[in-house]
Amino acid sequence: MKIQEILSAAPVVPVIVIDELEDAIPLARALYNGGLRALEVTLRTPVAAEAVKQIKEALPEAYVGTGTVVDKASFEASVNAGADFMVSPGVSSELLELAKSSDIPFLPGAATPSEAMELASHGFKFLKFFPAEAAGGAPMLKSIGGPLPQVTFCPTGGISLESAPKYLALNNVVCVGGTWMLDKSLIANKDWQAIEALAKQASEVK
Repeated sequence: MKIQEILSAAPVVPVIVIDELEDAIPLARALYNGGLRALEVTLRTPVAAEAVKQIKEALPEAYVGTGTVVDKASFEASVNAGADFMVSPGVSSELLELAKSSDIPFLPGAATPSEAMELASHGFKFLKFFPAEAAGGAPMLKSIGGPLPQVTFCPTGGISLESAPKYLALNNVVCVGGTWMLDKSLIANKDWQAIEALAKQASEVK
């Protein structure tokens, strides 16, 4: 399994924060049924790793990955949870070494041409562009694409349904990461049908 295959599965990767473990499977199922095939569960809550395990069991067809992989502990938690891929907001020498020693596809983060060049020199052709909107948005990525055509991005951070098409129109963008389909009040009310409708809308973004 390659990171390209995972990121190409749908135009949007939902960036999921799971507070209640009981929400994990119905939420993931709503997103997947709406057409979002790659799901990124951020390791920001105590139940996140267990949520990844449960979602993978319930939805074997989905790509279930971890986000906010920032150190050895979160990397190992991802491996132990059986993550299909891992996403980091940045990179460190420790993470680079861990990624090289693992078969799990790894998407490191970059926000500048220097960071992108450094990661490309380590063989990473796909990067997370984060924080996308704060780091210059689609114009920044378009500019980076000129001198660095060999790198393709998944921009994440502040992207909305309205701004997603600007990114997806760029040659060096494979998909975007977003949270707009994860409305907190809908999740609190367990309105999975509404989440699925938002996911379907996101899966059709061009």
